[in-house]
Amino acid sequence: MSETWTFVCAVSELLPGEMKTAWDEVTSVPIVVFNYDGEYYALEDKCSHEDFELSAGSYDGEDATIECVLHGARFDIRNGAPLCAPAYTGVPKFPVKLEHDGVWTRDDRD
Repeated sequence: MSETWTFVCAVSELLPGEMKTAWDEVTSVPIVVFNYDGEYYALEDKCSHEDFELSAGSYDGEDATIECVLHGARFDIRNGAPLCAPAYTGVPKFPVKLEHDGVWTRDDRD
């Protein structure tokens, strides 16, 4: 498990309804961070149905969902849960912290 936090962006660069991507500095895992109405959430930037980046899809800032552009699988950005076929497995969720006017995340899996 990585204890090293990865800087994503300045808080002012991630407004409600927006998302940003980053790569974990230790594990090199792609992570997408969402601002949902002032709350921040991070998921692995990979659809669980097929190895494709979620950040290429559409983020619905009102429903807190991300839809994979490849086959239409939709996930809840707050917990990574799949919401419709063809995805039946969730997407890993990562911690987010706000510190020094920045948004930070990390791959906290063992």
